[in-house]
Amino acid sequence: MIALALPAQDGGGFTPPGIEDLHLPAILPWGAADGFSKQMLLVILSAVLLAAFFLAAARRGAMVPGKLQFVGEMAYGFVRNSIGKDIIGGRDFMKYVPLLFSLFFFILVNNIYGAIPLLQLPTFSHVGGAYVLAAIVYLTWIGIGVKKHGLRYFKLATVPSGVPWYILPIVVPIEIISNFLVRPVTHSLRLFATMLAGHLIVMLAGSGIEFLVTQENVLLKGASLLVLAGAIAMYMLEALIMVLQAYVFTLLTAIYIEGALHADAH
Repeated sequence: MIALALPAQDGGGFTPPGIEDLHLPAILPWGAADGFSKQMLLVILSAVLLAAFFLAAARRGAMVPGKLQFVGEMAYGFVRNSIGKDIIGGRDFMKYVPLLFSLFFFILVNNIYGAIPLLQLPTFSHVGGAYVLAAIVYLTWIGIGVKKHGLRYFKLATVPSGVPWYILPIVVPIEIISNFLVRPVTHSLRLFATMLAGHLIVMLAGSGIEFLVTQENVLLKGASLLVLAGAIAMYMLEALIMVLQAYVFTLLTAIYIEGALHADAH
């Protein structure tokens, strides 16, 4: 980890890491833009790794699967059954499994980067990537709703059935804001904020340990062991959250698709 526990100008103070410390210098800078960054490199690497793994797992397609094929089938079956089939339903879910499968493992790998030494950067701790994925999902479920119900979908999505007419002027604006404005924003920011916060906490603990170890006071040096124990616990918690956030993002995608398909039944 980059040394972040720097003494302040007044002598001996602690300078904690900030958000700017996650924005590393560009690997290949060009013009006035940031250039090709570590985040971009990791995103490309994740696509290559996922493609290589699942192509290798599906290459033989044996009736009695080997270890690699078994792991690939288990991974596919988890998304197919636990997210696609359970949420969208047995009749409609299969055509959306490729999207859900790709989202889950793409987000998972890019999150897990933050727990791997030397890489140590969950790419969705930068909000741009989370916005792009949420925009893709947003356009997808709206497109599904319009394809299934026509323009009537927008009425189905914003005018709840069974609500008295005199309450509709209050309910309809709330539904419009909730479904078409708040939903995509929260979908992206939930992923971004948890990745950013978790990584900053681990960085803070690491820089705190570095700062305490460099102090002359023996008690402060000893306190670094307590911070280390806390840092390990936070590291494990962050790793768990990385997996959970991939699951939550994909689960919400399935819920939005199901809502668009069956808007007339809600």
